[in-house]
Amino acid sequence: MREKAFQDYYPDHFSHCYGCGRLNDAGLKIKSYWDGDESVCTHTPSPCHTAIPGFVYGGLIASLIDCHGTGTAAAARYRSEGREMDTDPPLRFLTASLRVDYLLPTPLGVPLEIRGRVKEIKGRKVIVESTLSANGKICARGEVVAIQVPDHLIPGCS
Repeated sequence: MREKAFQDYYPDHFSHCYGCGRLNDAGLKIKSYWDGDESVCTHTPSPCHTAIPGFVYGGLIASLIDCHGTGTAAAARYRSEGREMDTDPPLRFLTASLRVDYLLPTPLGVPLEIRGRVKEIKGRKVIVESTLSANGKICARGEVVAIQVPDHLIPGCS
């Protein structure tokens, strides 16, 4: 049995995101995990994610890099503090900046692998660099600057 994904630890209040929210029935529900010092997520786009026949819509690629990046940021922050992801107060991150470079057309109908690596943790900011690959070829690179959600937006915190 595989360990819980980063997103499975999000409190219900923060589990509605279209890309990574486990409580969003219409969403992608991506799942990210540690693989050593890298994070990894695999997602197979559905036919509705078509840009042109046979290729993935760029907005989906950006969403995958974005949500995988914020999930990695949360997991990295917990790890840096020596905390388990189910401990309080919850750490949740939002995107302050997203950059995506599209390197190759991304084929539809195959699993996409997103790998993230933490570039920096500084205070409430975490920077995550990611690659998105299909069939072993890197199709996109991205960088997410993620900022920790302020306490006043977390129910029960002040």
